[in-house]
Amino acid sequence: MDRILAKKEYSLRRFWVEPQDIIGPNILLQGEVFHHVIDVCRQDIGSKFELISEGFAYFVKIIAISKKGATAEILEKREIQKLPLPHIKLAICVPKFPVLESIIEKAVEMGVSEIQLLSSQYSFIKNAEKISDNKWERWLKIIKSATQQCGRGDLMKLHPPMALLTWSQRLNQNPKTMCLFGYEGDQGVVEIKPHLKSLGSRSLDEAWILVGGEGGFSHQEVDALGQQGCQAVTLGAQVLRVETACIAMTSILKYELDLMRG
Repeated sequence: MDRILAKKEYSLRRFWVEPQDIIGPNILLQGEVFHHVIDVCRQDIGSKFELISEGFAYFVKIIAISKKGATAEILEKREIQKLPLPHIKLAICVPKFPVLESIIEKAVEMGVSEIQLLSSQYSFIKNAEKISDNKWERWLKIIKSATQQCGRGDLMKLHPPMALLTWSQRLNQNPKTMCLFGYEGDQGVVEIKPHLKSLGSRSLDEAWILVGGEGGFSHQEVDALGQQGCQAVTLGAQVLRVETACIAMTSILKYELDLMRG
């Protein structure tokens, strides 16, 4: 049971469980995961599938079901590969919520380690008070669902909004941190690198991708970002939607930083 199967894969359903539900040789299914496994996916006694939690996948078999919970026996355990360095992180000036939800889902699948929400001059919201508890619960569910689907071993972190200019002052305090933001505005405001490939390579712990809201960045914000060492880059002649820019920059950066390896 305690064997670590480093490379064995399963073409099975996966579900996220909290670490406190792993008790000795068994895992308890309760609450929402119990409802999803038993009621939605109609698993029964004897059903086998994977449960994932904090860096490990557990191949299990249901051995007992009650009205409010189930017990799964751990048959095998394997370690899930951690996200390689540098960690890619997204900072997003909050767009409309349906757009943000799409970004959250795709960011999990793309291996983004965390998302920092920002309020800016042109962002959809200006402060955290406008985000209800129900929204946060929904976004955390999206993170868990995407984690299950892609088989990650960790939950992507999602941080409450803070002011863009306040956040920018914390950038690049670590020499192994890089920050890029897409900008198609006035060349006189900030130096724009012609493309991501021109940035060169260096040893990094984290690479931040900053994406503006539907209205982009103000000149004041762009100037402040440049002063904090955040590099403006172009993504081509076409103006991209927020969600497209997030996916494009993440994909390009993963390739350039050699993070596509299995």
